[in-house]
Amino acid sequence: MSETDPTRRNLLGTASAIALAQLAPDSLASAVGGSSSAGAPAGKLGDFNFLAGEWRMRNRRLKDAAKKEWEEFDGEATVWPILGGLASIEELRIPARNFAGSGIRILDVKKQLWNDYWVNARDGVLGVPPSSGWFVDGVGTFVGEWMDGETLMKSRGVWDRITPSTCRWHQLSSKDGGKTWEPNWFMDWTRVK
Repeated sequence: MSETDPTRRNLLGTASAIALAQLAPDSLASAVGGSSSAGAPAGKLGDFNFLAGEWRMRNRRLKDAAKKEWEEFDGEATVWPILGGLASIEELRIPARNFAGSGIRILDVKKQLWNDYWVNARDGVLGVPPSSGWFVDGVGTFVGEWMDGETLMKSRGVWDRITPSTCRWHQLSSKDGGKTWEPNWFMDWTRVK
């Protein structure tokens, strides 16, 4: 996709608007290790550059927690690093489910904190607040919160097993403020190009 392509311009505009909005609350920064003071983890330009390119992935998602029933399906993604590694735009497609969405990851340079936003193509609504975090020793951990009815839920998304041709993202959730975590989604990525 060229720099002048209309789709890329739209993605760049969206990412820039989100970066300017500075929507991530400080409470999420503390949930993944506090602000980036001396000795604390720090997000860096280019941390998400490993995702640049075309990918296929195998998903394994918890369908029914009570029954411990899992479902599996394939997906694909195209990822572009932009703004010199300050941001990463992901277009996720799951054709078998007629589903698409976009992950928008932006480095808050001042806080040295990555914010990971999600937009579902069905409703076009930006998921706020984002999950936030850093990479430490080649593993990225991102924590988020949302309300499920009257229950405060926490999520932890982890990027690991990163090689030039593969990586894994997996997610865990907690209903008890982070005391216990239940895995609910595994996504194994394989590079196409």
